[in-house]
Amino acid sequence: MSATTAVEMPEIGATGLTPKEVVQRIESGQSNAVKTSTSRSVQDIVRANVFTLFNGIIFAAMVLVLITGSWRDAVFGFVIIINTGIGIVTELRAKRTLDRLSILVASEFLVHRDGRDVEVPHNEIVLDDLLWIRAGEQVPADGQIIQTWGLELDESMLTGESRTVRHKVGEQVYSGATAVSGMALVKVNAVGSHSYAATLTAQAKVYKKTVSDLNKGINTILKFMTFLVVPLCILLILSQIHTVGGWGTALSTGEWRQAVVSAVAGVVGMIPEGLVLLTSLNFAVAAMRLARHNTLVQELESVETLARVDALNLDKTGTITDGGIAFNRLVMLDSANAAAEQAATQALYDCCNEEQPNGTGQAVLAGLKAQGYGAGAVESRVPFSSARKWSAVRKSGETWYMGAPEVIISALEGDYSSVLQQVNEYANDGNRVLLVARSTAPLSEGSCRQKRLRGAVEGANVSDGRQLDVQAEPVALVLCSEKIREDAERTLAWFREQGVRCRVISGDNPVTVGAIARRVKLTGDHEPVAMDARELPEDVNELARVLENVDVLGRVLPDQKKAIVQALHTQNHVVAMTGDGVNDALAIKEADLGIAMGNAAPATKAVAQVVLVDSKFSHLPDVVARGRQVMANMERVASLFLVKTVYSALISLGVVLTQIPYPYLPRHITYIGALTIGMPAFILALAPNTRRYIPGFLKRVVTFALPGGIATALSVLLASWTLPNVMGWDVVNNDADLSALRATSAIILFLMGVFVLARVARPLNSWRGALVAGFAAAGIIGAFIPFVANFFALILPTGTTLVATLIALGGAAMIFVICLWLAPLVGRIFGNLLRQHGFNI
Repeated sequence: MSATTAVEMPEIGATGLTPKEVVQRIESGQSNAVKTSTSRSVQDIVRANVFTLFNGIIFAAMVLVLITGSWRDAVFGFVIIINTGIGIVTELRAKRTLDRLSILVASEFLVHRDGRDVEVPHNEIVLDDLLWIRAGEQVPADGQIIQTWGLELDESMLTGESRTVRHKVGEQVYSGATAVSGMALVKVNAVGSHSYAATLTAQAKVYKKTVSDLNKGINTILKFMTFLVVPLCILLILSQIHTVGGWGTALSTGEWRQAVVSAVAGVVGMIPEGLVLLTSLNFAVAAMRLARHNTLVQELESVETLARVDALNLDKTGTITDGGIAFNRLVMLDSANAAAEQAATQALYDCCNEEQPNGTGQAVLAGLKAQGYGAGAVESRVPFSSARKWSAVRKSGETWYMGAPEVIISALEGDYSSVLQQVNEYANDGNRVLLVARSTAPLSEGSCRQKRLRGAVEGANVSDGRQLDVQAEPVALVLCSEKIREDAERTLAWFREQGVRCRVISGDNPVTVGAIARRVKLTGDHEPVAMDARELPEDVNELARVLENVDVLGRVLPDQKKAIVQALHTQNHVVAMTGDGVNDALAIKEADLGIAMGNAAPATKAVAQVVLVDSKFSHLPDVVARGRQVMANMERVASLFLVKTVYSALISLGVVLTQIPYPYLPRHITYIGALTIGMPAFILALAPNTRRYIPGFLKRVVTFALPGGIATALSVLLASWTLPNVMGWDVVNNDADLSALRATSAIILFLMGVFVLARVARPLNSWRGALVAGFAAAGIIGAFIPFVANFFALILPTGTTLVATLIALGGAAMIFVICLWLAPLVGRIFGNLLRQHGFNI
């Protein structure tokens, strides 16, 4: 606690808490200290990336191979390290950035204790403290107003209501609100985690993983393969033991090691390990690219989510508007000449040009300065007061008043209902309206001297005795409005073109929000339909029905924002929610994708998956484009990886059923997979692609992969069954013959891999054709490099083996063409059969 301050505050009768009472409350945990967490812990990030189903399968397979001593065949295990490392590093980077964003400026607050006013840090405010709330300060704890000097609060962070609220004695104020004018003394009745803002935030703190269609599809494949892997691995080991003469021979000769390696070759081939790695890498690259555009991705999977969004809920303040006020124009009430309009405009400038103008005054000054106006000569002034709602200046023998129209007109003699009607019309169009009036009478001196209290806005004292001249005449209306972001209309138009339904959900007046939605053309050329959220049904299904015909919702409470997201989910919409206040946190957490502005409350940023660091709404199309690139390209390369899964499973099944040696080694599949799947897929995944998301990712991937996978499996198995007889190879007892068969099978695998790559990379009349040719050439050249050939056990066929290999390659090519031709035919027949039996596909 600091020493007694020199701040001159009004005298009050209460003495406040004694030092002993303060200590007792701190010791009993009744202080304003609260533990805040802005993001996931390092431990949670590491655990989520290390302990995955994919890592478990690959790690177990790697351990089995290492036990045999064949470390070269365990190279595939490095995928675990790379994949896990990418995920951890990227999320830690996001965490560090978010934590930096969440640091708040430490402030001290004025409390009245033991008969003195003292400044204390935020955390040292205790229950029952008498707390001064002054203009410009954020309310640090909940409390009840004991005395007020025209206190007005901006509660938009809590309620979404952009207009300031004037509070009276006995009313409750909540932490998170900001005092914009006046001053009050409050008695603290809720601190720390018991305060309103902290209670609201606590509901949003449970971590929720982003749902990724890509990862769902991949995990579905992994789960399905898990059921096959364990029994198939056991069967493969038994079959390979059988080929070398049984357990006795295998254990005595050490052939069990080769049996295990062969079994792992089948298992590793079935797991699309490169796809998991590439998905993480692609997400990471997309996140880094977005970071360069001041868009922070906190969860890698969220990059793709916005590509699937078809319902975007926008908070007005902070998203479409920037929270500021802009001066629009001055409207003369009667037909007046240019000189009269100029005089009224100059008077407006002088009324606003006081020592500490409020937000509206600052906006008017900025707008008029841009028109070339400056300070005029003023004889005397009455500063603006939030209590009396007007200000005045005396100049050139005239008195000019500026303030709230209803307040000024109510004090005047005469019927000015037509003026009030104009005011209401402009207000219904989303404007904030002020009135300028003129009088020849001098300024009222009032019954008492205007008090000036340091720390409170000038003119906050209600009883200053100032009175309007009842003979004053209204001259002009001043139109101001919330400042709309320059990029809002353009960004909303982009979303409309992309088929995304945008709704504005705000705690503000629905008329005001509707007017702003109309100005930014939320619904294009159509009039947006606005509704007061207080009229919304509570039943979630009925709410979903109502929302289909509503574009703008005002007076929305935090719980209602969450309910709106839930209602949209019942209609199978993929929902994104933007916001910046604590009142948005629950809805952002509930949405499929939460987007927070960089100036948002720390709790809101903590639950959002994407943070627009510079608070620019226009970055969202970049996120959508990047998400679409990830989705469309990953669908393309997922097909490539799944082909390997299909043929590995079929080859393994064929080996088990016919009891033949496994036709290739794990290192073969590592080499071939890298050149025909892994590296090409990485390049294809980063290529530009703006295709809209189409549901059915897994179905399309499987449909594409089956023909290529079946063709490859048939080609390899047919070669393994026929070549030993044709060539006279003894693949069971002669290692050289077995190596020759495996080398031939590897060549067939490579050729089929190139075919599949060419099919995935289409069209080939651009750089994609060069990509396929380049990797095909790289595979062939690698076989001529001694180190590469030795490491990956590559053998170039010669003599009769070469002839047999060429014949096998020709047969493989024919099988590939036949399978591609038959696939759509079989698919149509199978689909018709399913439809005939009542299945909807």
